[in-house]
Amino acid sequence: MAPEPNLPGETPDVQDDPEAYVGLDREAAEELARARGWSTVRAVPPGAMLTMEYLVGRINFEVKDGAVARAWQG
Repeated sequence: MAPEPNLPGETPDVQDDPEAYVGLDREAAEELARARGWSTVRAVPPGAMLTMEYLVGRINFEVKDGAVARAWQG
């Protein structure tokens, strides 16, 4: 039997709130995210073009002036 799919909003093995990273320095946020179990950490500038592909285990940071302005999973 095939394993159940991971649906958007589900991040197995990572119990974390992306909003907790808002306001942190980019480097500190990336280090903390990896320590908390995120397999992929992506930092982008405001307005960057991104695909809509959802990736389980990824956290995204929108970084403005060296600090995380927005964070979301997928």
